[in-house]
Amino acid sequence: MVQVNPYLIFNGNCEEAFLFYQSVFGGEFPYMGKFKDMPTDDNCPPVSEDEANRIMHVSLPIGNTVLMGSDSTTQSGDAIIGTNFSVSINTDSREEADRIFNGLSAGGKAFMPMSSTFWGAYFGMFTDKFGINWMVNFDENPQP
Repeated sequence: MVQVNPYLIFNGNCEEAFLFYQSVFGGEFPYMGKFKDMPTDDNCPPVSEDEANRIMHVSLPIGNTVLMGSDSTTQSGDAIIGTNFSVSINTDSREEADRIFNGLSAGGKAFMPMSSTFWGAYFGMFTDKFGINWMVNFDENPQP
């Protein structure tokens, strides 16, 4: 396992929140993408004009941790403040990603099975049997 990071979900004010966090912690955003930047297909239908400028993903390195976040959409439903976070696991291999995903999701609810994504990762999401949200990620094309 490479890294465990917090992942925060917002209801339309993710960019504002992360600009605030950046003002406190400093640093640069390696990535800030909006829903309008996503390719559309059967698994990712287009978002509404109202949601196009919401944040699909942002990351802010803080020491040895990366604070990550995104906004909710109509498709995902509003985030419930207080439970609007996930634990994100970055792995060293697809096999490790599958092992962790399958182990932690046992008895829970997988809502995005492990699969290759348009952003170059092997990724999945689930809620474990204790109600904790998890994301498992293996970067197939890691950035230097």
